[in-house]
Amino acid sequence: MSKGSEAAADAEGASSSSKEEIIRGLNEDLAREYKAIIQYVVFSSTLKGPEYGDIAEQLKVHASEELAHALEVARQIDYLGGDPTVEVKDAEYSQDSKKMLEIDLKQEQETIKSYRERIRQAERSGEFALSEALRDIIVQEQDHEIDLRDALGIR
Repeated sequence: MSKGSEAAADAEGASSSSKEEIIRGLNEDLAREYKAIIQYVVFSSTLKGPEYGDIAEQLKVHASEELAHALEVARQIDYLGGDPTVEVKDAEYSQDSKKMLEIDLKQEQETIKSYRERIRQAERSGEFALSEALRDIIVQEQDHEIDLRDALGIR
């Protein structure tokens, strides 16, 4: 094998390896989106107290946005040659309304952190369309974080 073809093979191998790493990460993100959908559906229905009426309605919107995120992430996984996961991260629950919102806030913060890493991976691998799709998702995730912080009175 010539040095040029060895370098090409190495680059292709690294590309394949990084693509597999991105797919693994995206499947983790997808499982987290499934969890978010479940929690938002349940929490929007079970939040108690007049102070939570507005956020309960917002959580219904968040649930549908998380579904859109899951659909987009699954589409990107398929495009990269992977199989979208059917696994769901364990959903959390509390009967305390404030605790529900704290659970969702923590989840959004983890999701944002994960998508930032996935964007960096996509950029390093030259998957620019993926990084743009994830940027659109992260904008909504940050809006969810803002809504939850406002509802909890956190700045």
